[in-house]
Amino acid sequence: MTDKKNQVSRRQFLNYTLTGVGGFMGAAMIAPMVGFAVDPLLKGEKETDFVYVMDVDEITNEPQRKTFSTDQVDGWYESQAEHTAWIFRTEEDEILALSPVCTHLGCVVDWNSNEEYPDQFYCPCHDGRYNKLGENLPNTPPTEPLHAYEYRIEDGKLLLGKAKSRKGA
Repeated sequence: MTDKKNQVSRRQFLNYTLTGVGGFMGAAMIAPMVGFAVDPLLKGEKETDFVYVMDVDEITNEPQRKTFSTDQVDGWYESQAEHTAWIFRTEEDEILALSPVCTHLGCVVDWNSNEEYPDQFYCPCHDGRYNKLGENLPNTPPTEPLHAYEYRIEDGKLLLGKAKSRKGA
């Protein structure tokens, strides 16, 4: 004699089976989406890459515009990003590499390009002005100094990293 209390009915068996198969299929569809969203977060940020720009003995007291490229990764897309720096030696013989991006609205500044404001970094978009050290001048639109690139010197070569804010410089 069979005990009817412990038996699973045909309806319960089909219900359990279809629920299990449906759950497995749903998980199989969602897992790649979760992996796609979470993977960039798990990669973490690598150390700042320093890129060769010029030889140290080429650096003068007059700002020189130098262009260099860095590797850029957006998710899974890898490309080359082009950057520009104004590089020179200060009166204290320190090397300074300034970003040409105006801190007011992100326009590009140029060195000694305006006859009215000689020996200054000038932003033609909104009359932003900076002195030779990249410090914003009073009563002009920029609210902070030009950002400066991190740098290293190795074997007589100047390597630049990321541009950092110099608030209060």
